[in-house]
Amino acid sequence: MTEGKPALLSKIDTVNRRIIAFLEWIGVIGLFTMMIITCIDVIGAKVFLRPVFGSIDIVMLAQLVAVSFGAASALILGRHVQVEFFVILIPEKAQAALDVVVNLLGLFLFVLIVWRLGDYGLYMQAGNEVSATARFPLYPFAYGIAFAAIPACLVFILRIINSATRMTKK
Repeated sequence: MTEGKPALLSKIDTVNRRIIAFLEWIGVIGLFTMMIITCIDVIGAKVFLRPVFGSIDIVMLAQLVAVSFGAASALILGRHVQVEFFVILIPEKAQAALDVVVNLLGLFLFVLIVWRLGDYGLYMQAGNEVSATARFPLYPFAYGIAFAAIPACLVFILRIINSATRMTKK
C-alpha cells in the first residue's frame, strides 16, 4: 500500500500499521485468555468440582476483545470476504470509482461504530452496567472496541485517497 504514495500518506500508513499490529496483539491476548479460562474451567469443574467463578463473563469479554482488536488487522491484510468476480470485468477507472464508493461506505460504517460505541460506553458508565456473574464493569469494553475501530477508519481513508488517485490517472 506504500508504493507510489506521497511521503505523508506513506508515513500515516506506516504508523497506522504499527498501531494495528499492537492492537492485534491485544486481540491475541483475548484469544489466549479465552483458551486458558475455558481449559481451567473445564478441568476445575470436572476434576475438582470447582468451576471458575465468572468464567462465562470472562470468556464473553475476552471474545469481544479478540474479535474487535483483530478486525483492523484482518482489514489491512485483506482477510475479509470480498466478491470480485464482476469487478475484474469493468475498466480500471470504473474499478477505482467503485473502490471509492465501497471504501466510503466502509468508512461510514466504522465512523458510525466508533461514534455509537463511544456513546454506548458513556451510557453504560453512567448506569454502572456490569457483567452478569462476575460484575465486571462493561463500559471499558465499549470504549476499547471504539478505539480499536479508529485505525480501520484510517485504512479506509487511505484506500479512498489511493482509489481517487487511480481514478484520476490517465
